[in-house]
Amino acid sequence: MSQSGKPNPESDSLADHLRDSLSTEVNKPDFRELDLGSPVSPLRSQPRGLTTTTTTTSSSSSSSSGSVTGRVRHAPVIGRSDSVRGSQSGSSSGNLRTSQARSDSVTSNSQPLISSSSQSSATSPATTPANVLPTGNICPSGKIQITGMTQSRSRSDVLGSGTGTYGHGSIMRGGGSSISPAKPTSTGGGGGSPRQISNSPVTVGGSSRSSPVAAETLWKKAILGSDAEEVKRVGNEMYRKGLFSEALRLYDRAIALSPTNAAYRSNRAAALTGLGRIGEAVKECEEAVRSDPNYARAHHRLASLLIRLGQVNSARKHLCFLGKASLDPVELQKLEAVEKHMSKCADARRLGDWKTVLMEADAAIVSGADFSPQLVMCKVEAFLKLHRLDDAQSKLLEVPKVEPFPVSCSQTRFSGVACEAYSYFVRAQVDMALGRFENAVVAAEKASKIDPRSNEVAMLHNTVTLVARARVRGNDLYKSERYTEASSAYAEGLRLDPCNAILYCNRAACWFKLGMWERSIEDCNQALRFQPNYTKPLLRRAASNNKMERWAAAVSDYEALRRELPHDKEVAESLFHAQVALKKSRGEEVSNMEFGGEVEEVYSREQFKAAMNLPGVSVIHFSTASDHQCKQISPFVDSLCTRYPSIHFLKVDIDKCPSIGNTENVRVVPTVKIYKNGTRVKEIVCPSKEVLEYSVRHYSG
Repeated sequence: MSQSGKPNPESDSLADHLRDSLSTEVNKPDFRELDLGSPVSPLRSQPRGLTTTTTTTSSSSSSSSGSVTGRVRHAPVIGRSDSVRGSQSGSSSGNLRTSQARSDSVTSNSQPLISSSSQSSATSPATTPANVLPTGNICPSGKIQITGMTQSRSRSDVLGSGTGTYGHGSIMRGGGSSISPAKPTSTGGGGGSPRQISNSPVTVGGSSRSSPVAAETLWKKAILGSDAEEVKRVGNEMYRKGLFSEALRLYDRAIALSPTNAAYRSNRAAALTGLGRIGEAVKECEEAVRSDPNYARAHHRLASLLIRLGQVNSARKHLCFLGKASLDPVELQKLEAVEKHMSKCADARRLGDWKTVLMEADAAIVSGADFSPQLVMCKVEAFLKLHRLDDAQSKLLEVPKVEPFPVSCSQTRFSGVACEAYSYFVRAQVDMALGRFENAVVAAEKASKIDPRSNEVAMLHNTVTLVARARVRGNDLYKSERYTEASSAYAEGLRLDPCNAILYCNRAACWFKLGMWERSIEDCNQALRFQPNYTKPLLRRAASNNKMERWAAAVSDYEALRRELPHDKEVAESLFHAQVALKKSRGEEVSNMEFGGEVEEVYSREQFKAAMNLPGVSVIHFSTASDHQCKQISPFVDSLCTRYPSIHFLKVDIDKCPSIGNTENVRVVPTVKIYKNGTRVKEIVCPSKEVLEYSVRHYSG
C-alpha cells in the first residue's frame, strides 16, 4: 500500500511475479538449462536485465504493527540444493535493522534480488541492476536494509563464513536447518506468517554439516514425498556427496511423479554415470532429448558420454545441436582429439600396422574415449596379430561392459565393421587362437547377425566354421589311430588359419605317432612361434628330441617345462633320465644315480662320507631344529629336491651330529655345501632362496 492508503499496482504485480517465479511446480526450460556437467553444476547464464524491489513501511505516532516479507534469491551455485527464503515479522516504530543474508542455493534460476529501503517513513520503488554471480561462487555478503522490524531481541549466528544477525522469529542456524522452498504465503495488514522450516542440511562452500543420520532421515523423507522438485533437490544433494545409488533412487521417484520431465532424466543419467553404468546413462539421455528436443543440458551430457564411448560422429551431432554459440570448447577439443586418433588407428588396422594400432588406440583412450569397447578390442586384436596371446587375453578382461549397448551406437562403424559386431569379431579370433573352436563359431555367428553387410565379418565366419570342422575331423581320425588322415585334416585347417598353434601341435602329435620326429619338431617350433608359452608343443618337442637322442635339446626343453610345471612328476622324471643320458653321452660317471626320493637325513660320519663321495652333484644342508631361519629354508630345499631329481640332497642336524659340524667347520646355520664327484665346489652361509636355486641350477648341468 502507498502512504495514501491506495493500492500500489506496481508493487502488487511485482509480488505476483516473484511468487510465480519462486514456485517449484513450474519447470521452465530456461532454468533447466542452467546445469550441464553434473546435476548440480550450472551453466553460465546471461543477465536478464534489472530486478525491481519494493518495500513498504507504515508508521504512526502510537505503537502500530506491520509486516515485511523479504525474499533473497541468487543464481544457482554449484553444490547447492537448498532454497533460502527469509521472513521477518514484528512491530517497530520506524526502526531500521540490517542483516547479512546468504543463500546456499535456490530451486529457480532467477538472478539475485537485493532489497533496499530509505531511512525515512516514506518509501518509494527502487531498481537495482541484477547481480550476476560467477558460476560456483557463494553470493558475496551484502547488507540488506529491512524496515518495520523490532529490535527487542537479536542474536548472531554463523552460517559458513561470516556472521549474520537475524530478526526474532526466523533464525537459520548454521548447519542446523535450512528453509524449505515453500510457496509464498500471503500476509495480512497486521501480521506475517513464518516460512516453513525443514531439517535438510545447510551446505556452504560445497560441504555439508549434516550428520549421516540426518542425511538418511532426509533421504527417507524425500523418497516418500510427492513433490517431484523437492525429491530431485534431495537427489542432487545425495549426488553431490557421491551417494550415487541413493541419488538414483530419488531421481527414479521424481520421474515416477513426473515422467515427461527431461531434467529428471538427465540427472538420472548423471547418477548412472557415477555408478559406471554408461550404457544406461546414454539411454536415459536419449529419453531426455526425446522428451525435450531443445534441452541443451541433455544434449551436452549425451555428447560427453558418446565421446567416452568413442562414438565421435554421434557426439558431434549432439554437441553442435544449437550451433556454434552452444559449443563447449573443452568438449569440442576432446572430441577432435579422439576423432583424430581413432581415424589413424582405423587406417593402421587396414594396413596391418599393428604397432601403430596399439599406439593410436592408447592415444584415443587417453584423449577421452576411456570407456570405448571397440578401442580396447582393437588393442586385443593387435596383440593377437603380433602373437602376444597372453597380452591379448589379459586385455580382453579390461574391455568396458556397456549394457545395454545403445541402439544409436550399435550400427555405427569402426574400421568398416559395426561397433557391436566388432567386439564379437575379435573375440572369435581369440577363441580360435586358444583352441576354443566352438566358442569361436558362436562369436562369429553373432558378429555376422549384427553386421551382415560386412565382408570382413562374413569371411571370418566362414573361416572359423571350416577350421572348426577340420579340427573335429582330425581329432576323430586321431582317436581311430588313422594318423596320416588326421594329419591331412589338420593341414586343411592350417590352410585356412596358418597361424593356429593348436592345429600345428595336433599335427605334431600325428607325426610323432608315425615316427616322423623331425617333422614333429618342425610343427612344434611353429606352434611355439605363435604361442610361446604353450606347454604341449614343448613337451612333444622334448619327447621327439629324446627319440632322436638330442639329449642337450631334450634337457633344455624339460627344464623349461619344469619351470612352467614345477609339481609335475612325469616331467621331473623325464628330465632326470634326459640328464643321465646327457652325462653318459659326455662320458661322465652315472652309476648309482636314481630318480626321486626325498632329502636324505644324515646321522653318522660314515653315512656322511658315503653320501659325499657319490658321483654327480650332492647338496648338503647344515641346520638346527631350533633356528628360525633354518625352518624357513628347509621347505625350499625340499622343493629343490623335487625339481632337480638328478642331484642328491642331504640334511645334517648339527645338534644331533655335532662331530660332523665340527669336522666340516660349520659355525653358522643354515649353511649349504655343494660337492661334485666328492669335491667341494661351493659353500653358502645363510643363503637366500634365489642364490641357493641359482647355485643348484648352475652345478646341476
